[in-house]
Amino acid sequence: MATQTIIAQEGTFLSEGHTDVPAPLQVPDHGACTAVNDVLARVGDKWTIRVIMALGTGPLRFNALKREIDAISQRMLTRTLRVLERDGLVRRLVEPSVPPRVEYSLTPLGRSLQEPVTVIGQWAMDKRGEVARARADYDARDEG
Repeated sequence: MATQTIIAQEGTFLSEGHTDVPAPLQVPDHGACTAVNDVLARVGDKWTIRVIMALGTGPLRFNALKREIDAISQRMLTRTLRVLERDGLVRRLVEPSVPPRVEYSLTPLGRSLQEPVTVIGQWAMDKRGEVARARADYDARDEG
């Protein structure tokens, strides 16, 4: 067996038998990372999750959507809907009438997000007691 001279990093030991070294990770370019972070920030936002879950049952008008999502302000709902529309997740349909009737619905892209969002939402509902207990335990240890 031919030997190869390999210089070990400080504090490590090399053996000839250890040759199963994984290939270096392929790191995406900075632009791709920024784009992914931007999308994850949007879909991870609590109001985005709530809007996607509410619209999952079908189209809703603004006030019905606001009633469905307790604790959201009118300003925050408007802002969230605009960003979701811009991202292609929500469609805003204005019917010409007096007053204009505006309805929001999920686009096909938004519907594709519905399943993972619903799973995360259900997990949060199922685990909220465990999270509350963990927080209380942590706070009790931290105070002592």
